[in-house]
Amino acid sequence: MKSEKISEFLQSRIDAKDFPSAVYLVAEKGEIVFQDALGFAVVEPERIEAKPDTIYDLASLTKPLVTGLLCAKLIEKGVLKLGETAFEIRDYSSPDRSVIIQDLLTHTTDSKAWKPLYLIVDNSGERSIFGVVCEDIDKKAQSKKVIYSDLNFIYLKIYLENLLGEQFDKIAEREIFEPLNLINTFYNPPKKSKKRIAASEFGNEYEKRICVEQGFDVSKYEWRDYRIWGEVHDGNAYFMNGVSGHAGLFSTAEETFKIARQFLAEETTLLKPETCKLFRTNFTESHNEARSIAFQLAATKDSTASEFLAKDSFGHLGFTGTSLWIEPETRRIFILLTNRTHARELPFENINSVRRKFHELAVKCLDEK
Repeated sequence: MKSEKISEFLQSRIDAKDFPSAVYLVAEKGEIVFQDALGFAVVEPERIEAKPDTIYDLASLTKPLVTGLLCAKLIEKGVLKLGETAFEIRDYSSPDRSVIIQDLLTHTTDSKAWKPLYLIVDNSGERSIFGVVCEDIDKKAQSKKVIYSDLNFIYLKIYLENLLGEQFDKIAEREIFEPLNLINTFYNPPKKSKKRIAASEFGNEYEKRICVEQGFDVSKYEWRDYRIWGEVHDGNAYFMNGVSGHAGLFSTAEETFKIARQFLAEETTLLKPETCKLFRTNFTESHNEARSIAFQLAATKDSTASEFLAKDSFGHLGFTGTSLWIEPETRRIFILLTNRTHARELPFENINSVRRKFHELAVKCLDEK
């Protein structure tokens, strides 16, 4: 059942060209209450309407839905400990630095927010992906500032692969996708699914411009010169063959909901209920952001959760226009999937105000039902 108020609001933002499509899902206590699909998932080179089962590039939702969840499972089993050092990874050249698992998961490593690995790493292996990622991660003491960084979760991806001796996407399939019977959730979507997937940017002009601004020589890289549709938008994830801990996951709203339920003590089937406390606990109380394991907390100033969600609600955003927020006490889940990177001139629209209004309307509609 759709919510007229939510659908009308999101349609107004489609009409304003914030994004060409939106699929939302609002759930409470394990049941979907409101959902709808609006606009066109693909505008160019053809027009394809968005549907409830349209598949979106979830971008950084990959961080909690895959990497964070995998880490929680390993913490539960005693394989990982939050306070332990992630020691040097075998077969990788890395600096002599101590990296704490908790700091990676809460973005307190003092790392740079982003690096174009595809312009830095060379084919000879002299500057491996892991080596480049490590250059900015120096943990002799915990940072007092949260610096949200893709590099932390790229590090975790490589670390987990070496710890478990298996490719990251295979680990995700075995530990998450298969147990939850997910059939529309994957890295590197099959070609046959392309017309069910929301399209993205033509080429990767956004990242290219950032690289130029940061002084990189962009002439030595073969940039994509076609519509990004059915493959990951993020440049570093694409460089890593579509599989990373920070981006690369594709899914639908309903299957995102199935993974989101795993973070709630009363609903999880993959974790022990007590493990779910990791996601609502503030590990960065003296910092500039409130962070739990792999999530931001609504206690963070100007969080996209809005003032209508409890302060221990936890959520995450994706650059392509996706978001997930979970309110643990009420067991409410809010999912908004858009493709703001498709069919518009740069700059992309900042849709944080849209996300806040979506949560406000969703809470009011749930309270009124």
